[in-house]
Amino acid sequence: MKKYVLICCLLFSATCFAQLNIVPVPAEVKMGKGNFILDKNVVLYYTENNVKNICTQFNNNLKLRYGFLLPVKYLALEKTENVKNKNIIITLFPKLVKEDTIPGTYTILVKQNSINIISMQEEGLFYGLQTLLQLLPYANYKPQTINTKLTIPQLSITDYPRFAYRGMHLDVARHFYPVAFIKKYIDYLAAYKFNTFHWHLTDDQGWRIEIKKYPLLTKVGGYRNGTITGRYPGKGNDSIYYGGFYTQQQIKEVVQYAAERYITVIPEIEMPGHASAAIAAYPQLSCFPNESTNTGNTPWAGTKNGKQVQQTWGVFEDVFAPTEYTFNFLQDVLNEVMPLFPSQYIHIGGDECPKESWKRSAFCQQLIKDNNLKDEHGLQSYFIQRIEKYINSKGKKIIGWDEILEGGLAPNATVMSWRGEEGGIEAAKQNHDVIMTPGSHCYIDHSQSKNEDSVTIGGYLPLEKVYSYEPIPAALNAEQAKHILGAQGNLWTEYIKNSSKVEYMIFPRMIALSEVLWSPKEKRNWPDFERRLPAVFERLDKQKINYSKAYYEPVITITQASNYQGVNIFVKSKQGKCKFYYGNKSKSQFALYVDSIHALINQPGIYGIKMLGKLTPSIPEEKWGNIFITSFENLFSSEIKFSFNKATGQKITLATEPSKNYPGDGAFTLVNGVQNEKGLSKGNEFLGFSGKDLDATIDLGKETEVSKITLHTLHQNGSWIYLPSQIEVSFIPFIDTTVITKHAPIETVTQLVQDEKNIQVIQLPAPKICRYIRVYAKNYGIIPSGKPGAGNPAWLFADEIEVE
Repeated sequence: MKKYVLICCLLFSATCFAQLNIVPVPAEVKMGKGNFILDKNVVLYYTENNVKNICTQFNNNLKLRYGFLLPVKYLALEKTENVKNKNIIITLFPKLVKEDTIPGTYTILVKQNSINIISMQEEGLFYGLQTLLQLLPYANYKPQTINTKLTIPQLSITDYPRFAYRGMHLDVARHFYPVAFIKKYIDYLAAYKFNTFHWHLTDDQGWRIEIKKYPLLTKVGGYRNGTITGRYPGKGNDSIYYGGFYTQQQIKEVVQYAAERYITVIPEIEMPGHASAAIAAYPQLSCFPNESTNTGNTPWAGTKNGKQVQQTWGVFEDVFAPTEYTFNFLQDVLNEVMPLFPSQYIHIGGDECPKESWKRSAFCQQLIKDNNLKDEHGLQSYFIQRIEKYINSKGKKIIGWDEILEGGLAPNATVMSWRGEEGGIEAAKQNHDVIMTPGSHCYIDHSQSKNEDSVTIGGYLPLEKVYSYEPIPAALNAEQAKHILGAQGNLWTEYIKNSSKVEYMIFPRMIALSEVLWSPKEKRNWPDFERRLPAVFERLDKQKINYSKAYYEPVITITQASNYQGVNIFVKSKQGKCKFYYGNKSKSQFALYVDSIHALINQPGIYGIKMLGKLTPSIPEEKWGNIFITSFENLFSSEIKFSFNKATGQKITLATEPSKNYPGDGAFTLVNGVQNEKGLSKGNEFLGFSGKDLDATIDLGKETEVSKITLHTLHQNGSWIYLPSQIEVSFIPFIDTTVITKHAPIETVTQLVQDEKNIQVIQLPAPKICRYIRVYAKNYGIIPSGKPGAGNPAWLFADEIEVE
């Protein structure tokens, strides 16, 4: 080992990254001079028999991408210095491994006639070969041409992972994907050095794993009688019988396939909530076996008779009853699940468990009393701890979503923090291991474009925000930070019906996350990542992967004008030289801009933006507004509707900060002139307050005649979003003068709009003269019994305050 390191230091002394496009970026690269030429005559040697499979996988990749195979041979370690022919030598030094070493460290030495990949662990050799594949020229995925030769620069790379847990998740309960695609998904993870696949196998909408003792779990629970259409709460039901499941043999096949790529598969079996599919199969798991499933308020959410596999999305109150029958049932299930997965972890869910059934159940209330539990949250802790004790007795540990903190954390549990970082911080301070996966940065089912081109769950998570994530919170000291095992990207599939859209949602955001989890923090650099992106996209193109191109959309920023007389719009391209046509479509007023737009908007209208790129003669002439566009490729089009009023662009302050998950553009969101017309799908255009009130004060700049105040808000109870319980509007004519207050309970306020997007407009009258206006919207409070999210704080969403 020392001899190889010495050679590395002598041959590769110039430290630079040149123009390599490796993702995730390696810890250290030293460039040499010259190249290694890879062709079919190069021999691939391995020095330990247990790494032959790694070489075979690499060879298969060469065959797929470049059309040729290398000869693969065993070579004793002591004979590696005597090899004369051009070669690639895969060398394992297992005896040098330290107990605290994160598996995956490797070194690559590329010289004129040889490539050496060296590691103390098999994982390291595998990751080194993934890097070598990225050093090769772009693949053509065509049959071999005569004397195919591939050029690799001479260099040395020393690389290692930052985090031990580098995960990606896939929900197969909402929508089901065949084994062939699950393997492809695992290949995607392996290529970017992820080491954990979190397989979400059970939920309200489907049970996807065969349990031989309970065949109805898949026969009944594996299928639903239809699925809502459109975004929740939906517009109808497709009435298509839908489902599927994996046999235990298929599970073994996937787990083995992943293991060969050094990926651990962690199964998730949801409990005690998200249990509708299991209860539909075995109703006695419910607190109320004879009650029909509550499918929601819409007529298309499913039948009202008997227990049902859910056909809609959301959170449902029919959860597992904490009876001995249920615990015996779940132990039987786990007895079949655990042998299928060598992972030390079993994920037991624990999230979004409504307590309404437990509150109504005489059995549950007696159980709380008998065990001296504080309340239903204590009962959930009791449930999780019983399951954990059983899983621990089988030599495994549990992972649970951060709700398992409620009522007391199970002794050996690892927490997966998704509702922000707070749960992870609390768990780490209690000396529990943590996997960070906050929705703000890691939920890649969220929209990646503000110009949504397909239905998603909503939200907005662009590529750069994923890349900006730092898994170790600043609130932790060095000892506590050791409990942060890593992070994970989550893909929930309510609106992802096929594998093509899975690809679209994970790429390229998964690649950005790979660098967050693998590369040293100090090596992460957004401008350099952007430089490497074109090469990444070209590889994805060659592989025919359906990735999102949202990154190339121009950046559109709306800010307050310096004099509060309107708003500024900034538009900048990420594609270098381009042309923009921009203007007020309502008045057919357009102008040509080069590379960027910077303009003042001080009148209402629909403003259009069209970005044009390289000359493309095949595109016919097109009329846009009153301008003819000829022979340019249309790279991007967008329209923004501005509705101006006396508050637009004015100074505004908030007494209560919005949630980190729905921060919008801060207080300015309420006066930026852009009204949300698409509901939760444009969640980034709202300010969201969880359990808190909206308290905003607008300075109109001078005494102003006003007649009406309008608040734009959202009403979507199924997503825990409620109208405010009361609105108060205070008017201050002059500074330090008497406040005139108008207020009304929500029932008496005019509700002008209630459409399929659940947008509501609330109006209040106003006096004639004032300068300062305070709008106070009181949060609904705690969600009532019988509603989704019952017992949790309601959300209050607002996106615009109009003053007329």
